Amino acid sequence: MEARAVWLTGPRQVEIRTEPLPPVGPDHVLVRARLSAISHGTEMLVYRGEVPTHLPLDLPTLAGSFAYPIKYGYASVGEIEEAGPEVETLRPGDLIFALHPHQDRYVIPARLAVPLPAGLDPAAGVFVANLETAVNVLLDTPLRFGETAVVFGQGVVGLLITMLLRRAGARDIIAVDPVPARRERALAAGASVALAPDDDLPRHVRERTSGRGADVAVEASGAPAALSQALSVLTVQGTVVVASWYGTKPVALDLGSEFHRRRLRIVSSQVGTIDPALSPRWTHGRRRDLVCALLEELPLADLITHRVPFTRAAEAYRLIDTRPAEVLQVVLKYGK
Repeated sequence: MEARAVWLTGPRQVEIRTEPLPPVGPDHVLVRARLSAISHGTEMLVYRGEVPTHLPLDLPTLAGSFAYPIKYGYASVGEIEEAGPEVETLRPGDLIFALHPHQDRYVIPARLAVPLPAGLDPAAGVFVANLETAVNVLLDTPLRFGETAVVFGQGVVGLLITMLLRRAGARDIIAVDPVPARRERALAAGASVALAPDDDLPRHVRERTSGRGADVAVEASGAPAALSQALSVLTVQGTVVVASWYGTKPVALDLGSEFHRRRLRIVSSQVGTIDPALSPRWTHGRRRDLVCALLEELPLADLITHRVPFTRAAEAYRLIDTRPAEVLQVVLKYGK
């Protein structure tokens, strides 16, 4: 059997390659993809060549290296076509999510296939990875009931964080994004107000908080300049949670003015690990169970703005790269 997969062969270079499929082992499954989502953050750094080339790949399904060529992607939804004799929980026809690159058919260990709720719209299923990232951000964010949060960036992950902060008890959520259409989406997602990231932002935040500033800020824009602005909107002992990965882009911070005097904190959030302080209450399994429940509760499919045939993947990447203000979530579709 053969499969077709998207390979990035250099900065902004995309190819569809044919490769052989391994046999389905006793504890493996064969999956036929239906949709896969392109990450507009991390994956676009890979596409543009903005990732340190020495970094190891962090998923067993990836292939190649960051020095190119690389088979990348981690948001695939498909149906089980065949299951090995030792697989007990999955059957042909089951809808699953997998952290797998863009590929029309693939064989993976059954343990890597996440069963999706029966009857779920496959379009909602592609958000498992982004939603898991957003849930992890919330677990890393020291928000108390009734506090004020600022979210920088209202792409998919930023919008999901905004939705979850509203559920977590934030009284005032200030969304920040330079794109007017995304600011409108932020209001629909639960933001109290949506502002542009201009020089007046710190003043606007203080006016809304009786001069205090925000209790927490989440930086999910991927723009290095946003981290400095996130620090500027915080109250005393406030915290910035950095959800962005900047790759090779340099980040300049002014830590000589108010950073020490106001005892501000910068916390990194990365979905590969859970805050050890939450162990043993929170595990990857518990987090995944919560994500699967939220798939049916949040308006996720509405976040998809473009569906592009898998064979035109190069066009999909180019669209995200050159017209970011026009897109929110781009997915590749397989088959008819």
